[in-house]
Amino acid sequence: MKPHLKLLPFFLGFLAFAAVAGGRAQEASPDLKNWPAILEKGRGQTVYWYAWGGSQALNDYIAWAGEEMRSRYGVSVVEVKLTDTAEAVTRVLAEKSAGRNEGGAVDLVWINGPNFASMKENHLLFGPFAEDLPNFRYVDAATNPSLRSDFTIPTEGFEAPWSLAQIVFYGDGAALSPHPGSALSLLDWAKAHPGRFVYPNPSNFLGATFLKQVLIELTPDAARLQQPADDLDFDKVTAPLFAYLDALRPHLWRQGRAYPLNSAALRTLMADGEIDLALSFNPAEASSAIARGELPMSVRSFVFDKGTIGNASFLAIPYNAAHKEGALLLCDFLLSPEAQAKKQNPAGYGGLTVLSMRKLSAVDRARFEALPRGVATLSTEELGPVLPEPHPSWMTRIVTAWQRRYEGQ
Repeated sequence: MKPHLKLLPFFLGFLAFAAVAGGRAQEASPDLKNWPAILEKGRGQTVYWYAWGGSQALNDYIAWAGEEMRSRYGVSVVEVKLTDTAEAVTRVLAEKSAGRNEGGAVDLVWINGPNFASMKENHLLFGPFAEDLPNFRYVDAATNPSLRSDFTIPTEGFEAPWSLAQIVFYGDGAALSPHPGSALSLLDWAKAHPGRFVYPNPSNFLGATFLKQVLIELTPDAARLQQPADDLDFDKVTAPLFAYLDALRPHLWRQGRAYPLNSAALRTLMADGEIDLALSFNPAEASSAIARGELPMSVRSFVFDKGTIGNASFLAIPYNAAHKEGALLLCDFLLSPEAQAKKQNPAGYGGLTVLSMRKLSAVDRARFEALPRGVATLSTEELGPVLPEPHPSWMTRIVTAWQRRYEGQ
């Protein structure tokens, strides 16, 4: 669950300059081997955490984390709510262009995909730091390589994982019996139930991920998506996707003339009875909404038979962050068993943990075992295969192509 689409083409001219100066700045950093010094220097700092603000459950979780950070470490946390992660990237790039290599406004950012690839390539991130966090010992990245790879790009310690996500679909059980088991059967369902499904605008990460999900299923060579997109075969590789979208569009809500902005807007359409089928990047989305009284108890989740796209959410610290110690303490706290169990509770946000149960103590495992799964939350077995994210360049290009093809029509 992560907005990260606008790659700021008007700033690309700054990036070559940023690479050299940013690389030097990365080396001037806290001593990650001296955690007591980080604890001491972090006390009294205010961490400005730039994060997608489109989920009230997530905002509430961040507020809880802020209260814990203040009481435990004397660190204040201010959430800067974003509609698109590119807003944070824009700010860092603007500071770089102005020569502000210290005291930056962004201390921590929820980032992945194309924005991470761009910032990493151009040395705009502090690190590597992730695997030096004390609580990283609970992460089993050897077993789960997605915790060290972001849309095929090695993180190399410049991002700390903090949540797992996977595409799920959800809707009223009566309307989804049986539920679609593939993109093609979803098209058949939409034709049989006109106006009762819509996906978010692909300028939002969820809408873009729906496009990638369909592309993976329909393109002749899904392995090609693990390599960068280029002009040589982009049209050929994506032709089945756009043929599918052309066929789907007249059967969407409002005949595809309008698209909800994000998952919250999509959920509202279902709550208002305008659609019967929706999707989310949070497997606990439906259960959390039911628990809050936003959706009826009859709503259930499902995935496609051959799997759906999944990934890890990451946290990164810009190279010029003013409060690196506080940001490191916050990253570490968010990896703690307590914070991870709180996040996974479907009564709140419901994001899946990045921790390995076999690495936890019996007491900490019990935190997770005690969590309710949620009436509409699929088990790990039911979630089925996790499909890997394509290289970030595919997302950027298919979103641009979608906008040219459909926006304003």
